[in-house]
Amino acid sequence: MPSGYYEDIEIGATREFGSYTVEKEEIISFAEQYDPQPFHVDESAAEDSIFGELVASGWHTAAMTMRMLVDHRLEDDRSMGAVGIDELRWKQPVRPGETLSVRTEVVDKEPWDDDLGLVCSRTTVFADEREVMSMTGNVLYQRRAE
Repeated sequence: MPSGYYEDIEIGATREFGSYTVEKEEIISFAEQYDPQPFHVDESAAEDSIFGELVASGWHTAAMTMRMLVDHRLEDDRSMGAVGIDELRWKQPVRPGETLSVRTEVVDKEPWDDDLGLVCSRTTVFADEREVMSMTGNVLYQRRAE
């Protein structure tokens, strides 16, 4: 059920969605371009890291999460874009072959101006049911014309 306009969104509303399987090649490709630390780009070096194996960049996890949000939550909404993210936490590493899913909960909302309202949603990301990331998104939504 898309949440539509700002006025349609209720504090406490939750949604669960997604299914995104993380591939090793994608982890390496993203990291080579944006976060080329050894434990993201080199399997041998990753074995000697604190992770013991290749893991996705946290930024990659955030990007995959954004894709799921757009595909499953924002596609029919009157979202006008975000003004920021609060409390971004990478709680556990994401490994190749794991499947990500998302849970969102609206935690607050307030009018922004005559045309927009601000909605704050807590997003929790799971890799095969293990919590791996959380953040609070601050997103502007179109208000209904009065």
